[in-house]
Amino acid sequence: MSFRIALSGLNAARSDLSTTAHKVANVNSTGFKSSRAEFADVYGVTARGVGANLIGSGVRLSNVEQQFSQGSIEFTDNGLDLAVNGEGFFTLSDGGGLTYSRAGAFGTSREGYVENAQGHRLQVYAPST
Repeated sequence: MSFRIALSGLNAARSDLSTTAHKVANVNSTGFKSSRAEFADVYGVTARGVGANLIGSGVRLSNVEQQFSQGSIEFTDNGLDLAVNGEGFFTLSDGGGLTYSRAGAFGTSREGYVENAQGHRLQVYAPST
């Protein structure tokens, strides 16, 4: 039993390191939002359910929560680079469906559309008078 408890701790630590490695790998990605690993206790169970006098049986990864805090806004030499200050997303069309992103690195296509590096077109509302 104690081996399983220790193994659950090692698996939880591996999950936390994986989340941290993902953050480090994407530190310079435009519009990247980091994540936080959240953990939960594992309790021993008897035939009658969870007992009040049973000790914990380890830990498990319960959720990887994406963090939507405001990142830094940096100026670039590209006049089409945009930033969202506060809440919200850019609405993009991927050839029929809509996608949403906080990455505002845009350029123009051969046809003159404002697009991101994946070829998704920026969607805008017509100006109101």
